[in-house]
This record gives sequence, C-alpha cells and structure tokens, in this order.
Amino acid sequence: MYLGSVAREVPDKIAYLVIDGTEAGQVREPVTYRELDERSNRLAQLWWSRGLRPGDVVAVCMENNARYLEVVWAAQRSGLLYTAANYRLTPDELAYMVDDSGARALVVSAATEQSALTLLDRTPSVRVRLAVGADLPGHERYEEAVATFPACPLDTELEGGDMLYSSGTTGRPKGIRSSIAEPAPIGEGGPLPALLRQLYGFGPDTVYLSPAPLYHAAPLRYCVTATRLGGTVVVMERFDPAAFLGAVSEYRATHAQVVPTMFVRLLKMPEEQRLAYDTSSLRYVIHAAAPCPRQVKQAVLDWLGPIVHEYYAGSEGNCYVACSPQDWLAHPGSVGRALLGVPHITDDDGVELGPGQIGTVWFSGGPEFSYHHDPVKTAESHDARGWSTLGDIGYLDEEGFLYLTDRRSYTIITGGVNVYPQEIEDLLVGHPDVLDAAVFGVPDPDLGQRVQAVVQPVPAVVESITGAATAGPAAAITDTAIAAAQDELVDELMRYCREHLVGPKRPRDIDIVTELPRHPTGKLYKRLLVDQYSRNNQASQYDQASQ
Repeated sequence: MYLGSVAREVPDKIAYLVIDGTEAGQVREPVTYRELDERSNRLAQLWWSRGLRPGDVVAVCMENNARYLEVVWAAQRSGLLYTAANYRLTPDELAYMVDDSGARALVVSAATEQSALTLLDRTPSVRVRLAVGADLPGHERYEEAVATFPACPLDTELEGGDMLYSSGTTGRPKGIRSSIAEPAPIGEGGPLPALLRQLYGFGPDTVYLSPAPLYHAAPLRYCVTATRLGGTVVVMERFDPAAFLGAVSEYRATHAQVVPTMFVRLLKMPEEQRLAYDTSSLRYVIHAAAPCPRQVKQAVLDWLGPIVHEYYAGSEGNCYVACSPQDWLAHPGSVGRALLGVPHITDDDGVELGPGQIGTVWFSGGPEFSYHHDPVKTAESHDARGWSTLGDIGYLDEEGFLYLTDRRSYTIITGGVNVYPQEIEDLLVGHPDVLDAAVFGVPDPDLGQRVQAVVQPVPAVVESITGAATAGPAAAITDTAIAAAQDELVDELMRYCREHLVGPKRPRDIDIVTELPRHPTGKLYKRLLVDQYSRNNQASQYDQASQ
C-alpha cells in the first residue's frame, strides 16, 4: 500500500493531527487522507516543474507542524530523497547539513525564520525555497505556491526515501545514504512496513502517538509507515508527561513510541496523577534511541503490563534487533534478537568472540549504507568482510540475544580497566533524587582517565537546593548559599555509588546541574560535556604547573 491507494479507499479518514504539548492537547489541524494526498501531489508537481528529478534531495527545516508529513510524502511519492534537519542546530550546523546534502529544495516555517534567513547565502545548491505560514525574503509562501498546481499524481510515481543525518551526539552530524532509500517502484516502501505489521500489528486500526521531533529517524519513519498502512497519527508538538498521557486517553492511542528519558519523566510524576489517566487502549509501547535502565523498564512493565517492546537500530538501517516484553523478562537488559542483519561481536583485532564476551557489535547481511561525502567514516564503519557497525559495544548470550554495554567512543579506560558509563548512569538514574545522569572520562595524570559524573536532580530537589525551579543546559549550581545542600546531595550519591559499584567504576567527582544537554530524541550530547570538562581539566593542570 501507499498513500494514493489509502486515499482512494478512505478519503475522509483522519491521516494525522498535530496537538500542542499541553495537558489539554489543543488540536492544531486534523488532516484527512484526501487532503494529505492532494496536498502532497501539488507539492510534487511544483518540484517537478522546477526541475527536480528522482534522486534529488529536498531539505525540511521545521518544527512538528501540520505541513511536515505532506512535505515528506510529496518527496516520498516522487522519487526524491528528503533530509529532515534539526531546526535547533546552530546556523553553521544547519548550513553544513543542507549544503552537504546537496538539497535542491528547502522547506522552512515561520518558527524557523531566523535559521531560514541565515541559510540564504550559505546553501547555493538550493533552487526552490518555500516558507510555511510566513512571508520571508528569498522564499515563496508555501500555501500560495502549491495552490496553483494540480492535485493529481505525477505521470510516473516512484518511491523516494530519507537521507537523514546522525544526531551529532558524538561528533559532527553525518549524512546517511541507505540502499533501501534509492528510487523504486511506488508501493514498495522497503522492509519497514512489513516489520511493523509483523512485530507491532501496524495497520488501518492503528492510532500512533508520536511525541518526538519528526526530524529524528524513528518518529519520521514510523509516522510515514503508519499513514502508508492507513492508520491515524497523533503528532505532539513537544513531549510533556501529562500531555502524553492525556493524548493516549483522548485519542485512544493503540501505539506509542518513546525514549527512556520519557519513561523516567512519566514514572517520576506523582503516582496518583499518573494512574488517573486511562491507558487501556495501548497495545504497544515501543522504545529505542538510547539504553533503558533495567529498573526503569521493569517499573514501566509493572505499570502498563506486557505491552512494552524494545528495538535496536540506527538511522543507517543496517540492522533491526527487537525484544518483546516476554523475551525481555526472560533476558533482562537485552535489546533482543536480530530480525534484519546477523550480529557478530569482535575484539579490537577483528577476531569474533563467543557468548558473554564483550566487544564491538557488527552486522552482516543487512542493507548497505554509506556516509554522504565521508569515505573515511564509511570505511571506519565497515570491515574487510563487509560487516558494518554503529559503534556500539556489547555481547551476545547463548541464545543470540544482544546486550549493549555502551558506545565504543564512550568507554573509559582508568588505570588500565575498561569502564562502561552506561552501567553507572543507569545506577544513578535509579536514585530517587536523580532525574538524569551523564558519566564520562576526563584526563587524569595518574590513571589516564578518571570517572566523572554529572547529575540532574528531580525538580523537587532542584527547588529545595536553589529555592526555585531553574533551567539552562549544563548550568552548574554554584551559588554559595546553596553549597551545603549541593554537597549533601553529592555525599549521598557518592555513598550510593560506593554501595553498588566496585572501585574503578565509582565516580571520582559528581557535579550537580539544573539540566543536561539532551537531544529531544533522548540522546545525550555527551561530547559537549566531555569537551567542557577536558578544557577545564587542562586549564586546571596549567594553573597548577604555573604556580
């Protein structure tokens, strides 16, 4: 199936609606399948008239809004590749992404006006610039531009696909070209629709709640698939725990996809408030994007029942590993068994390891991918056997279940011992006073690296420390009036770590911040913290040496 056939069968059915991030869940605009079909056709006709052809790239730089999915479907049904850009990036990062992709068309919105204007002189490949809901210099107003084109499909429709960029949590974002995203006969859609039907029962009766930004691979691909199969999508402008539960209850959501930090925020709501919402319509709650602490997942299973499914995959599309709730209860901490690609674990020399041995996770037999304009990164992610890796560390058990310990680039080597930060982060998040945590290595003259932890307390603790709720990315609480309360929390967390961790894994230092730099998709921008602490550490060593 694809959009055109669904629109012919159920033209008046709601394809998707966008709601704001408040508990009331105000609907911005419901869109029927007829409207989605006609509007995406008009935009496809516009792009064709301006010279775009199958294989060309269009970039989207918008917040979650009612035009987002019609823009994506216009590309999807005309053989184009679409790059969904994170509008929160800096002007330099956005310009790099749009220019690197070679985008010939760009769609922005009133909410991203400033970013759009900075891109005018920095993205020479762009020939068509459209602005949703805004009159911007150098741009055509989206609504007026597409209205003049026919609502019928192109004479020859081809499947397009995405060319997304990595989130940049470990370095500069990388464009990903997958073999399954190349133009193909309309209606094929790659392996994802079949996987989602098989694993999670996606189909015409699906009501899929999407609380994450659409510029991220998983929410975007799942929303496109849900509409391809005739379901209804409820897109949240932003995540809020109460708003999420309100949307489940109001729209009788059958499916939802979240990230572990959302689980944590839901669980740390007052229990009476959380349990007041009707979640009985949910059949599948799917999570991915980051490791989920075992105690968090167990608590969600205790709350919602055996409907919590996990998967491991990447924007690269080289693998898909899935874990049902039943499998997870039998194999706690596992991300499941591979359904796409064959997993292998190797040591640093590429020698394949046996069950229970930790090493780099590789996959063979999955779809091919490359990093756009980056042959070095492409080569680093493949070996001589043709296997590919996403850079994660883990192991397989005797039954072939995969367990992840951390990303290779995050491994701390302290005094010759490998320490995997995820284990420590999971422990810290399990403390009742902690909302979020980051653990990483900083240079140490004796140990090579030492373990550093940075912790974001729950709001009630932040208020008790500061006297008022505060916010700001990685903003350290340093006021002398609250130093004693801060020290008390640090002492408690140090005691907690001594109780549960062996010596090399225990943080040497714990800092308290009001907010950690999390990507809205749940991934931690750990490189920002590592860079900051490395600079501070170098400055401190310089000061000591100069005294």
